[in-house]
Amino acid sequence: MSPYDPSAFPPFAVTVDLVVLTVRRHALCALVVKRGEPPFQGRWALPGGFVRGDEDLAAAAARELAEETGLCAHDPGRPGVDNGAHLEQLATYGDPKRDPRMRVVSVAHLVLAPDLPAPRAGGDANSARWAPVDELLAAGDAEAPGGLAFDHAQILGDGVERARSKIEYSSLATAFCPTEFTVGELRRVYEAVWGVALDPRNFHRKVTGTPGFLVPAGGTTTRQGGRPAQLFRAGGATLLNPPMLRPEV
Repeated sequence: MSPYDPSAFPPFAVTVDLVVLTVRRHALCALVVKRGEPPFQGRWALPGGFVRGDEDLAAAAARELAEETGLCAHDPGRPGVDNGAHLEQLATYGDPKRDPRMRVVSVAHLVLAPDLPAPRAGGDANSARWAPVDELLAAGDAEAPGGLAFDHAQILGDGVERARSKIEYSSLATAFCPTEFTVGELRRVYEAVWGVALDPRNFHRKVTGTPGFLVPAGGTTTRQGGRPAQLFRAGGATLLNPPMLRPEV
């Protein structure tokens, strides 16, 4: 084996990029920030930044989200931390030309949460906003006028597809809901994420047919109008069996 030669390796950095999704006004929306510094100054991008030498990836993701937007998200696997947000690693992106400054590898994270408040800009971001994912993906990548900076269109598309596919068979859709929710509210999450209309009766039968998937919360609500609707919580069952397959559009 050849001896290690540090001079043979160019400058190298690791970043985290965040695909933060929520449902607002019955539409699946992503959080984007307007870059305040080069490269891609003035372009919309996913929140994120460089990983510090003394922090792990999950800590870097949470710090960047708070610094650039004022929002908080924590890994739900950490004991004692629960703010209603779901955080998971999405994928790693390492094209040598993805960042014009130097060789940068990004570890993207997916964050899902109920209807989140309006974000505030901070760090090197001039402004932050929620935007429908269809609008962002239609704008294209960094090569297109108005497209997302870097390779963030690809990262966003991968994050949206992860969310759309996982709600077919897992309890991930409940991460978009408050602690207590109705079956109708859960159905509207599926409709927003998939971009389709679902039959209310078939949906109710499927999500209540898996033991432990939803459990009664012991109350009702009229916040959606009409007759009182039963409230549920996410149960201990994390898999929907049989899966609720995404309708073809």
